[in-house]
Amino acid sequence: MTKGVKGSEEVIADCVYHNARIYTVDRDFSVASALAIRGDGFIFVGSDDDARKHIGDNTLVIDLHGKTVLPGLIDSHLHFLGIGLSLLHLDVFLKPKQAILDDVADAYESRGPGEWIRGRGWSQAKWDPPVFPTKEDLDAVAPDTPVVLYRVCGHAAWLNSKALEIAGITANTPDPPGGEIIRDDHGQPTGVLIDTAMDSVWKHSPGPTDKEIVEALLSAQHHLLSFGLTGARDADLGPNLRTISHMKALYESGDLKVRIYQMCSPDDAAEHFYAVPAGERVGLFGNRYSMRSVKLMADGSLGGGSAWLLHEYHDRPRHSGNPRYTDEEVYGLVKEARKAGFQVNTHAIGDAATRQVLDAYDRVLTEMPDPDHRYCIEHAEVVALEDIPRFAALGVLPSMQAVFTTSDWSMVEARLGSRSERIKGVNAFRKFIESGCIVPNGTDSPVEMVNPYHSLYAAVTRMDRDGQPPGGWYPEQCMTRQEALRSHTIWAAYAQFEEDIKGSIEAGKLADFVVIDRDYMTCPAEQIKDIQALITVLGGETLYTREYGGSGETVPHGVTESPGSAAHTT
Repeated sequence: MTKGVKGSEEVIADCVYHNARIYTVDRDFSVASALAIRGDGFIFVGSDDDARKHIGDNTLVIDLHGKTVLPGLIDSHLHFLGIGLSLLHLDVFLKPKQAILDDVADAYESRGPGEWIRGRGWSQAKWDPPVFPTKEDLDAVAPDTPVVLYRVCGHAAWLNSKALEIAGITANTPDPPGGEIIRDDHGQPTGVLIDTAMDSVWKHSPGPTDKEIVEALLSAQHHLLSFGLTGARDADLGPNLRTISHMKALYESGDLKVRIYQMCSPDDAAEHFYAVPAGERVGLFGNRYSMRSVKLMADGSLGGGSAWLLHEYHDRPRHSGNPRYTDEEVYGLVKEARKAGFQVNTHAIGDAATRQVLDAYDRVLTEMPDPDHRYCIEHAEVVALEDIPRFAALGVLPSMQAVFTTSDWSMVEARLGSRSERIKGVNAFRKFIESGCIVPNGTDSPVEMVNPYHSLYAAVTRMDRDGQPPGGWYPEQCMTRQEALRSHTIWAAYAQFEEDIKGSIEAGKLADFVVIDRDYMTCPAEQIKDIQALITVLGGETLYTREYGGSGETVPHGVTESPGSAAHTT
């Protein structure tokens, strides 16, 4: 395969990478051995011999010694600021309950009076017994300092008594629409809040400072680049104008480089963004930042028991979850976005929520057709089998998280019943693909680790990182390796209307790619999760190398740089 830009025989590259195994992820899934970059884009992709014509005296030539190259990976659903803040706060990610309490006790000793202790990542599903924690657990180690620890899914919070007091939550506080205050047998709050019940905590606790926001954004960027992630669809619900202002300032200064496709909340969109011309919010800073979509929230999470189901929870009779909208409310929000020309991305975990959203999309698009709307249902985790064909028929993308399959399979069986027919519609990748859907893939980090190789591994094996369950959970729903890679590259770019400029390694596209330490397509499946990024290049600029953990001219062991000369390509 040889591809170049028009007149590319006469174009001298700034940089040529050769002696590699390059999975281009073009239409034919072609494999090349060399690529050439000029400015921020690819000018050639093809063979080592044909790459020679692009080498001049000042061309930097890099011999990759047979290493594997993938397009810059894209996470189709994460929370960018949330990742950064989680790196600054208490790390309780999937830890045993006692270990979390020990961490809170240590933090309590180092905090000043009244200083909040924050963290995220606990999951009662990983504990024995797998039950929600209580305020008394935290009171024992932090009696007079407010503590709030968010569940791994972000749809539940665990508070101590001091935090509940500050939030004004008592036995007389009613459950808000779309949320729940978990109570004991006497009606007293236990310390766990679900979904919109957490709003009172956010209203009464101090948010991050400007310095913390900037630090979090830069930390999140470094974290993504260290895995070969060059872009993401940012699903942070309603990033406030202060955060966006900091992001734009960091892009302008050149400190923020990762490509972000921003979602906004309906409130922010209606008030600030719907009236802004597309040229002032799409493709900014050299195609590094775009705002052209709105995110809605139709329900909660399975782990928090708030995903909205068509039938009751197997492990909680007479409870079917917490819908956020009435049918008319979600229809109105979708229609408002359609009038403004915005893509709609709606969080829906449960099958009832998914059906409600599909109905709303169908109704609006029937009234106001748009042949290229690319509306998404974020997660599409539990979908009624009869609703799966509706996605392709309507042109709706199931923006899914393969890692949910492997981290949630035992919990899903508890919630839905291990022999339930609806299990067959849980994370049904194969059914969606065979029905004609493009399936963008993400991690929902910090809900899960942002590591995309764990996601690729989960997509092709449906096993967790310990190899459970053996053979995979409903393995007939696995993706192929090609499909999984497309889901994190070109299909992810499609979900952003950007498949013409990124998502594959082709002449004329942005020069985003990652060099990895083993061959993704041929290594044993169990090794996919262990892949390491060696070099991350974004817009032709090396922003991460593994040995040094940052940008710089030095490249990892086994990679050779030399000044330009055709002799150096052999």
